[in-house]
Amino acid sequence: MTFLGAVVRRMGGWLPIGGSIDLLAALDLDGPTVRTAVFRLKKRGWLDPESRGGVRGYALTPLAADSFARGDEIIWHARQPAALTDGWCIVNFSVPESMRSRRQQLRSHLSSLGFGNVGTATWIAPARMLPAAQAAITELDLVGHSAVFVGDHVAGQDLATLIRESWDLAGIDQRYREFVAEHADTLAVVEGGVDPATAFATYLQVVDAWRRLPYRDPGLPRTLLPDDWAGPRAAAVFEQLVQALEGRALAHAAGHWPA
Repeated sequence: MTFLGAVVRRMGGWLPIGGSIDLLAALDLDGPTVRTAVFRLKKRGWLDPESRGGVRGYALTPLAADSFARGDEIIWHARQPAALTDGWCIVNFSVPESMRSRRQQLRSHLSSLGFGNVGTATWIAPARMLPAAQAAITELDLVGHSAVFVGDHVAGQDLATLIRESWDLAGIDQRYREFVAEHADTLAVVEGGVDPATAFATYLQVVDAWRRLPYRDPGLPRTLLPDDWAGPRAAAVFEQLVQALEGRALAHAAGHWPA
Protein backbone atom coordinates (compact mmCIF):
# COMPACT_ATOMS: atom_id res chain seq x y z
CA MET A 1 0.00 0.00 0.00
CA THR A 2 2.82 2.39 0.85
CA PHE A 3 4.55 1.58 -2.42
CA LEU A 4 1.37 2.28 -4.40
CA GLY A 5 0.62 5.53 -2.63
CA ALA A 6 4.11 6.98 -2.35
CA VAL A 7 5.69 5.73 -5.59
CA VAL A 8 3.30 4.22 -8.14
CA ARG A 9 0.93 7.20 -8.19
CA ARG A 10 3.86 9.48 -8.94
CA MET A 11 4.80 7.21 -11.82
CA GLY A 12 1.51 7.75 -13.61
CA GLY A 13 -0.58 5.32 -11.61
CA TRP A 14 0.87 2.23 -13.27
CA LEU A 15 3.49 -0.31 -12.15
CA PRO A 16 5.57 -2.80 -14.13
CA ILE A 17 5.44 -6.08 -12.23
CA GLY A 18 9.03 -7.05 -13.01
CA GLY A 19 10.46 -3.65 -12.14
CA SER A 20 8.44 -3.53 -8.94
CA ILE A 21 9.78 -6.91 -7.84
CA ASP A 22 13.34 -5.72 -8.48
CA LEU A 23 12.75 -2.52 -6.52
CA LEU A 24 11.05 -4.11 -3.53
CA ALA A 25 13.80 -6.70 -3.18
CA ALA A 26 15.70 -3.92 -1.38
CA LEU A 27 13.07 -4.21 1.37
CA ASP A 28 13.42 -8.00 1.62
CA LEU A 29 10.22 -8.63 -0.33
CA ASP A 30 10.72 -11.48 -2.79
CA GLY A 31 8.89 -12.06 -6.07
CA PRO A 32 6.20 -14.43 -4.74
CA THR A 33 5.41 -12.01 -1.89
CA VAL A 34 5.00 -9.07 -4.27
CA ARG A 35 2.89 -11.09 -6.70
CA THR A 36 0.64 -12.28 -3.85
CA ALA A 37 0.16 -8.69 -2.64
CA VAL A 38 -0.69 -7.57 -6.17
CA PHE A 39 -3.18 -10.44 -6.55
CA ARG A 40 -4.93 -9.48 -3.31
CA LEU A 41 -5.09 -5.80 -4.28
CA LYS A 42 -6.52 -6.80 -7.64
CA LYS A 43 -9.25 -8.81 -5.89
CA ARG A 44 -10.04 -5.80 -3.71
CA GLY A 45 -10.53 -3.67 -6.81
CA TRP A 46 -7.41 -1.55 -6.37
CA LEU A 47 -5.43 -2.79 -9.40
CA ASP A 48 -6.30 -3.73 -12.97
CA PRO A 49 -3.95 -5.69 -15.28
CA GLU A 50 -2.54 -3.46 -17.99
CA SER A 51 0.48 -3.84 -20.27
CA ARG A 52 2.36 -0.82 -21.55
CA GLY A 53 4.98 -0.94 -24.26
CA GLY A 54 4.92 -4.71 -24.13
CA VAL A 55 5.64 -4.71 -20.40
CA ARG A 56 3.24 -6.51 -18.05
CA GLY A 57 1.92 -4.42 -15.24
CA TYR A 58 -1.04 -3.09 -13.29
CA ALA A 59 -2.84 0.25 -13.18
CA LEU A 60 -4.44 1.86 -10.15
CA THR A 61 -8.23 1.81 -10.35
CA PRO A 62 -10.44 4.85 -9.65
CA LEU A 63 -11.24 3.25 -6.27
CA ALA A 64 -7.54 3.21 -5.34
CA ALA A 65 -6.93 6.71 -6.66
CA ASP A 66 -9.87 8.10 -4.67
CA SER A 67 -8.81 6.35 -1.47
CA PHE A 68 -5.26 7.65 -1.76
CA ALA A 69 -6.47 11.16 -2.52
CA ARG A 70 -8.64 11.18 0.60
CA GLY A 71 -5.67 10.14 2.72
CA ASP A 72 -3.17 12.59 1.25
CA GLU A 73 -3.99 15.56 3.44
CA ILE A 74 -3.77 13.42 6.57
CA ILE A 75 -0.62 11.44 5.79
CA TRP A 76 1.50 14.05 4.04
CA HIS A 77 0.40 17.04 6.07
CA ALA A 78 -0.13 16.25 9.74
CA ARG A 79 -3.44 17.53 11.02
CA GLN A 80 -3.16 20.99 12.48
CA PRO A 81 -4.79 21.41 15.89
CA ALA A 82 -8.46 22.26 15.63
CA ALA A 83 -9.75 25.46 17.19
CA LEU A 84 -11.79 24.94 20.34
CA THR A 85 -14.39 27.35 19.00
CA ASP A 86 -15.02 25.16 15.93
CA GLY A 87 -17.06 22.71 17.98
CA TRP A 88 -17.40 18.93 17.80
CA CYS A 89 -18.79 16.23 15.56
CA ILE A 90 -20.81 13.62 17.47
CA VAL A 91 -21.75 10.28 15.91
CA ASN A 92 -24.34 8.01 17.52
CA PHE A 93 -25.60 4.78 16.01
CA SER A 94 -27.96 1.94 16.82
CA VAL A 95 -27.26 -0.97 14.52
CA PRO A 96 -29.28 -4.20 14.97
CA GLU A 97 -27.60 -7.46 15.89
CA SER A 98 -28.39 -8.84 12.44
CA MET A 99 -25.95 -6.24 11.05
CA ARG A 100 -23.28 -6.82 13.67
CA SER A 101 -20.40 -7.05 11.19
CA ARG A 102 -21.22 -3.65 9.72
CA ARG A 103 -21.57 -2.21 13.22
CA GLN A 104 -18.06 -3.39 13.99
CA GLN A 105 -16.82 -2.01 10.69
CA LEU A 106 -18.25 1.40 11.55
CA ARG A 107 -16.52 1.36 14.94
CA SER A 108 -13.27 0.45 13.23
CA HIS A 109 -13.74 3.17 10.59
CA LEU A 110 -14.40 5.86 13.18
CA SER A 111 -11.44 4.78 15.28
CA SER A 112 -9.12 4.78 12.28
CA LEU A 113 -10.34 8.26 11.35
CA GLY A 114 -9.30 9.54 14.77
CA PHE A 115 -12.67 9.61 16.54
CA GLY A 116 -12.71 9.12 20.29
CA ASN A 117 -15.17 6.74 21.96
CA VAL A 118 -17.40 8.55 24.48
CA GLY A 119 -19.79 5.68 25.13
CA THR A 120 -21.04 2.36 23.81
CA ALA A 121 -22.24 3.81 20.49
CA THR A 122 -21.18 7.44 20.70
CA TRP A 123 -18.05 8.85 19.09
CA ILE A 124 -16.57 12.35 19.07
CA ALA A 125 -14.04 14.32 17.00
CA PRO A 126 -13.38 17.93 16.04
CA ALA A 127 -16.20 19.31 13.86
CA ARG A 128 -14.05 19.27 10.71
CA MET A 129 -14.31 15.44 10.76
CA LEU A 130 -18.00 15.64 9.77
CA PRO A 131 -17.45 14.83 6.04
CA ALA A 132 -15.26 11.83 6.95
CA ALA A 133 -17.89 10.51 9.36
CA GLN A 134 -20.67 10.92 6.80
CA ALA A 135 -18.59 9.14 4.16
CA ALA A 136 -17.91 6.18 6.49
CA ILE A 137 -21.58 5.85 7.42
CA THR A 138 -22.73 6.11 3.80
CA GLU A 139 -20.13 3.62 2.60
CA LEU A 140 -21.47 1.02 5.06
CA ASP A 141 -25.10 1.86 4.19
CA LEU A 142 -25.86 2.73 7.81
CA VAL A 143 -27.39 6.18 7.29
CA GLY A 144 -30.75 4.96 8.60
CA HIS A 145 -29.13 3.63 11.78
CA SER A 146 -26.97 6.64 12.64
CA ALA A 147 -27.31 10.21 13.80
CA VAL A 148 -24.60 12.85 13.37
CA PHE A 149 -24.47 16.17 15.21
CA VAL A 150 -22.17 19.18 15.22
CA GLY A 151 -22.12 21.57 18.16
CA ASP A 152 -20.30 23.08 21.11
CA HIS A 153 -19.49 21.75 24.55
CA VAL A 154 -21.57 23.99 26.82
CA ALA A 155 -21.91 22.22 30.17
CA GLY A 156 -21.42 19.05 32.14
CA GLN A 157 -18.22 17.03 32.44
CA ASP A 158 -14.98 18.97 32.15
CA LEU A 159 -13.97 18.87 28.47
CA ALA A 160 -10.30 18.06 29.13
CA THR A 161 -11.36 15.09 31.29
CA LEU A 162 -13.80 13.89 28.62
CA ILE A 163 -11.04 14.05 26.01
CA ARG A 164 -8.61 12.05 28.16
CA GLU A 165 -11.26 9.38 28.70
CA SER A 166 -12.30 9.21 25.04
CA TRP A 167 -8.85 8.94 23.43
CA ASP A 168 -5.75 6.99 24.31
CA LEU A 169 -3.69 10.18 24.35
CA ALA A 170 -0.78 8.51 26.13
CA GLY A 171 -0.67 5.78 23.50
CA ILE A 172 -0.80 8.24 20.58
CA ASP A 173 1.91 10.38 22.15
CA GLN A 174 4.08 7.33 22.79
CA ARG A 175 3.87 6.26 19.14
CA TYR A 176 4.94 9.74 18.08
CA ARG A 177 7.90 9.56 20.47
CA GLU A 178 8.88 6.14 19.14
CA PHE A 179 8.84 7.50 15.59
CA VAL A 180 11.14 10.37 16.59
CA ALA A 181 13.48 8.03 18.48
CA GLU A 182 13.64 5.59 15.57
CA HIS A 183 14.20 8.15 12.83
CA ALA A 184 16.12 11.05 14.35
CA ASP A 185 19.42 9.31 13.56
CA THR A 186 18.13 8.40 10.09
CA LEU A 187 17.65 12.09 9.36
CA ALA A 188 21.27 12.86 10.20
CA VAL A 189 22.46 10.03 7.93
CA VAL A 190 20.35 10.89 4.88
CA GLU A 191 21.11 14.60 5.09
CA GLY A 192 24.75 13.59 4.84
CA GLY A 193 23.99 11.83 1.55
CA VAL A 194 23.01 8.26 0.66
CA ASP A 195 23.00 6.35 -2.62
CA PRO A 196 19.74 6.21 -4.64
CA ALA A 197 18.91 2.58 -3.76
CA THR A 198 19.30 3.30 -0.05
CA ALA A 199 17.26 6.49 -0.42
CA PHE A 200 14.44 4.49 -2.02
CA ALA A 201 14.37 1.79 0.66
CA THR A 202 14.64 4.32 3.49
CA TYR A 203 11.92 6.51 1.98
CA LEU A 204 9.43 3.65 1.81
CA GLN A 205 10.29 2.50 5.33
CA VAL A 206 9.81 6.02 6.72
CA VAL A 207 6.47 6.57 4.96
CA ASP A 208 5.27 3.11 6.00
CA ALA A 209 6.19 3.77 9.64
CA TRP A 210 4.47 7.16 9.59
CA ARG A 211 1.30 6.74 7.54
CA ARG A 212 -0.86 5.17 10.27
CA LEU A 213 0.07 7.65 13.00
CA PRO A 214 -1.82 10.76 11.81
CA TYR A 215 -5.05 8.78 11.48
CA ARG A 216 -5.07 8.09 15.23
CA ASP A 217 -4.57 11.77 15.98
CA PRO A 218 -7.62 13.88 15.09
CA GLY A 219 -5.78 17.14 15.72
CA LEU A 220 -7.38 18.01 19.04
CA PRO A 221 -7.26 21.63 20.24
CA ARG A 222 -3.81 22.31 21.65
CA THR A 223 -5.18 23.53 24.99
CA LEU A 224 -6.60 20.05 25.62
CA LEU A 225 -3.29 18.24 25.05
CA PRO A 226 -0.29 17.80 27.36
CA ASP A 227 2.31 20.57 27.22
CA ASP A 228 4.95 18.14 25.91
CA TRP A 229 2.73 16.56 23.20
CA ALA A 230 5.13 14.90 20.73
CA GLY A 231 2.99 15.20 17.59
CA PRO A 232 4.53 18.41 16.17
CA ARG A 233 8.07 17.14 16.70
CA ALA A 234 7.30 13.82 14.99
CA ALA A 235 5.63 15.61 12.05
CA ALA A 236 8.69 17.85 11.64
CA VAL A 237 11.03 14.83 11.54
CA PHE A 238 8.80 13.12 8.95
CA GLU A 239 8.62 16.19 6.72
CA GLN A 240 12.39 16.67 6.85
CA LEU A 241 12.96 13.03 5.92
CA VAL A 242 10.54 13.24 2.99
CA GLN A 243 12.24 16.40 1.75
CA ALA A 244 15.67 14.73 1.96
CA LEU A 245 14.67 11.39 0.43
CA GLU A 246 11.72 11.72 -1.94
CA GLY A 247 13.48 13.11 -4.99
CA ARG A 248 16.27 10.54 -4.96
CA ALA A 249 13.85 7.70 -4.18
CA LEU A 250 11.56 8.50 -7.09
CA ALA A 251 14.49 8.98 -9.45
CA HIS A 252 15.74 5.52 -8.50
CA ALA A 253 12.28 4.01 -8.99
CA ALA A 254 11.96 5.63 -12.41
CA GLY A 255 14.93 3.58 -13.61
CA HIS A 256 12.80 0.45 -13.18
CA TRP A 257 9.93 1.75 -15.30
CA PRO A 258 9.96 1.35 -19.10
CA ALA A 259 10.83 4.52 -21.01
